[in-house]
Amino acid sequence: MTGSLPPEARQAFERFVTCEYTTVGARQQPITWPVTPYYRDGAPAIDITTGLGYPKKADDAKRHPSVSLLFSDPTGSRMARPPLVLVQGTAEVDEVNLDANADRYFEESGEKLPATKKLHPPKPMRRMFSWYYTRIYVHVRPERVFVWRGGDVTAEPQLHDAHLEEVRSGHVEEPPEDHGGPVPGATTWDDRMNELEREYETAVVSWLAPDGFPLSARLPIGVDRGAGAVRLLALPGGLPLAEGRACLTVHRHNPDFTWQNNFQVRGNLVGEGGEWRLVPRRLVGGFELPKGVTGRYKAFMSRMIPYRRRAKERMRSRTG
Repeated sequence: MTGSLPPEARQAFERFVTCEYTTVGARQQPITWPVTPYYRDGAPAIDITTGLGYPKKADDAKRHPSVSLLFSDPTGSRMARPPLVLVQGTAEVDEVNLDANADRYFEESGEKLPATKKLHPPKPMRRMFSWYYTRIYVHVRPERVFVWRGGDVTAEPQLHDAHLEEVRSGHVEEPPEDHGGPVPGATTWDDRMNELEREYETAVVSWLAPDGFPLSARLPIGVDRGAGAVRLLALPGGLPLAEGRACLTVHRHNPDFTWQNNFQVRGNLVGEGGEWRLVPRRLVGGFELPKGVTGRYKAFMSRMIPYRRRAKERMRSRTG
């Protein structure tokens, strides 16, 4: 259906350096990470990829194929007035030919992010990092697309391939999925929560719709340490918020993507008196690329042993 979408939405798919990809974990937990989208105009799917040593983004999609992609951070896109676009889609995991996937990734990432070519180690050394360069692709076929022209998430979106009334009301013809119970445990608060207060004015908030597809929106936030919660300072137009498990994700990168930082807060979305807040239960750090060659090298080396072990285990399971 991508060929029938507005041109600015297709441009976002093609030109955004990152989008926010949401899967649903085993306990019905929405999990959102920034990823690089790969798309050519008119293609039936938007592709994302992950390394063999950290395959959870693919494994969750294989178990629960209803996923979403949110295009909300235009940094590096060179688009003057980009829209905000949410894609709810069906995922297909591609790990049949890992060698072909690795070649595709090296070529395609270099085309999209030419400044990152200098970050790659020489070819003979890449074998040390096979857990990263051996890639699993996830093809996301759009089922429902929301477009907020001008990027105003509080406005009414254009909706493609579904009835807006059905989405807003939360009524679907299929039986609603079990969304699991609230995330148990005590409120989590640490230094990165303080960083959230200091450094970020907006965050991506993700939750589950009744039909099991994730919903996501980039919203202004306020950190309320006294209440132990993150307040949502605006509500998304056209998307029904729902109490329950949710994920709040922040990330930053420079336009050429030679550094990035990101982390997420998992917890419970709670609505009271017309106000909504996320009560944190767990903070999870992401795969970050620090500024400078030394920092990037340390980041890769710190992950090499566990990720390499995981990649080897997965290769053994494939061969039998």
